[in-house]
Amino acid sequence: MAATAVCCSPVAMAADLGLIDAAALKGNHAKWVVLDARPKADWEAGHIPGAIPFSWENYTRTDAKGVKYSSFPPQEVAVALAWLGIDEKTPVVVYGDADKSWGGEGYDVWLLSWLGHKGPIRLLNGGLQAWRGQNLPLVRGAEKPAARKARYRVSLKPQYQISTEEVQNGKGAYALVDVRSTFEWLKGRIPGAVHIPWEEFYTGKERRPLPAAELKKLLAKHGVDTSKPVVYYCLGGIRSGYAWTAHQLAGLPEAHNYKGGWAAWDKRSGQ
Repeated sequence: MAATAVCCSPVAMAADLGLIDAAALKGNHAKWVVLDARPKADWEAGHIPGAIPFSWENYTRTDAKGVKYSSFPPQEVAVALAWLGIDEKTPVVVYGDADKSWGGEGYDVWLLSWLGHKGPIRLLNGGLQAWRGQNLPLVRGAEKPAARKARYRVSLKPQYQISTEEVQNGKGAYALVDVRSTFEWLKGRIPGAVHIPWEEFYTGKERRPLPAAELKKLLAKHGVDTSKPVVYYCLGGIRSGYAWTAHQLAGLPEAHNYKGGWAAWDKRSGQ
């Protein structure tokens, strides 16, 4: 079994995040470990050569408090990454198909950032749609995995997430953005939140993350005060992870992904 070492001290340096185009990935494929954020069935139907399936569905569960879609503890994610041959310095590209991965590509980027990943993290701009659009090759079915062994050292960045207690006790300290569907929003929301469905954080048929200027306009249109730390939430941190990633890529001020989301808020103590 691959060994892991875990350190939970916060790291001040920001994650090395960015976008990568399909042509650039194809031209330098050997440099990167590529993670496919879609469900495994979609990965099997056709994926970028060498891509490893890494869907949120396989790394979340209902926790001891009955909160659904809770991310695995950092130590368990570290073990999983190590099994895949990924250490904290590995250059990683993440891609998805927003229609099928439900924002999971952004969640994967957030998850690595939260773990304190030191290597470059790139989101494939336009996802699988952009890869297909350039007639680049896809592989169907399972590939024989390369022999891999790694040790993933976690340097947790707690500033990238926020607890239910912090949200509950914030009393206006945060700008809360609910990125769920309108139906979910109407059924109940965190007091003081504004509603921006997560689909508004990407654009075009290739589902590219909203450029910085457009994201700033979107937030301003909805009255989001970016002078406060912005907290994105959904049901369980997946779609809000995508919104968080778009926020980070746009170079905006501090933001948190409330990974517990509505599932945790609905079960909070003392409600």
